Amino acid sequence: MPSATASNIKSLNVAIIGSGLGGLSAAVALRRQGHQVTVYERYDFANEVGASLSVASNGSRFLEQWKVDIPAVKPVILQRLIMHDWATGEVKGEYPLGDYKAKFGTEYFNFHRIDMHNVLLDTVRAKSSDEFGPQGKVVVNHKAIEVVLEKGFIRFENGETTTADLIIAADGIRSLTRENIGIKPQVEGSTSCCYRCIIPSSKLHELGLSEFVTNNGIEFWGGFGINKIVMSPCHDVDRANIRTAHNGLNKDGWNISATPQELADTYPDLDPRVVKLFLNANDIKMWRLYIHQPYPYWTKGKVALLGDAAHPMLPDQSQGYCMALEDAGALGYIFSEEFQEIWRDDVSKGLKLYERVRKDRASRVQAASARARTDLSERIGWSSSSDKPGKLTIEEVCGYNLLDHIRELVKEGVA
Repeated sequence: MPSATASNIKSLNVAIIGSGLGGLSAAVALRRQGHQVTVYERYDFANEVGASLSVASNGSRFLEQWKVDIPAVKPVILQRLIMHDWATGEVKGEYPLGDYKAKFGTEYFNFHRIDMHNVLLDTVRAKSSDEFGPQGKVVVNHKAIEVVLEKGFIRFENGETTTADLIIAADGIRSLTRENIGIKPQVEGSTSCCYRCIIPSSKLHELGLSEFVTNNGIEFWGGFGINKIVMSPCHDVDRANIRTAHNGLNKDGWNISATPQELADTYPDLDPRVVKLFLNANDIKMWRLYIHQPYPYWTKGKVALLGDAAHPMLPDQSQGYCMALEDAGALGYIFSEEFQEIWRDDVSKGLKLYERVRKDRASRVQAASARARTDLSERIGWSSSSDKPGKLTIEEVCGYNLLDHIRELVKEGVA
């Protein structure tokens, strides 16, 4: 990726709505190309929450390209996928990832979401430099309630307004900007809802369950039907993150508190070691899952959707943040000196190229994530194209070259 200030790029004033991981990643990608970036966040970060975050090579390569301080995010390098018997815990299958970096170029990381958020914030706000481009701004307590597409105008709930050459809407699964550009999501409730929780490594060692943070793997119980447990270490192997799926939550939300006993009682026939872990877990939350059908378009005028605002997906491929990183990476590539003849006089042309390069791929991952909700064999790593034609595979996801794809589309005259 070219150095920001070494290029002869036309610098754009970019407004990003939403300072989640996708919005901050877009801010990093665009400031590195010499653009002036301001991120507008509806809250003030006082109640940041989160759990672990798997970042496969198709996402982690952008973090490396952007020179994000990955050690500061306290990663665990994932080395295997492990399938357990639901009732006994016996290992039924294993997919080793020993040659992962050699095959795909970067590691398969597991981070804690809050660690990643904090490091991205620092990267956006870092002082201007030849390498990182103009210093980005993050403005809190600014909830965008109106966007005027052709004028690049934003009105906030607090009465303030701003204009920008380019607006990136990273305002999440309940995006207001998405409504502003005329998209009405087709949404259906999933058959499942989830728990998520964290347990410190010190407690696991005390309970005699050290293997759950020393295996450096993503571990699965179930997954062929509604019930599924997914566990992985994060935060320098200082804690384990657990995500479970089940049927039974009637409430709507993503941050509903639950007790250890409620969590354990949901799975009475589960591996006793995992039940023991549940009874000692912290900060247990429940959330409802929904399936969004692909949207008809992502861009309009000077506005583009990104991340969950563009392609909300179930968590069962661990690709939600990777797809947002690919979105951000595409924006960084497209709004670079190499492609500026496309968008210099009309940013909407650059956004149309962004939609063209991203929408089909993200929709394919979105559909595969829905299938993997109740069929673990659809999960990349476990899946194989020889199993069933059309399956999403780890090679297709992690071996993808985004920049080559953009260049091919431009060569074909798509842009």
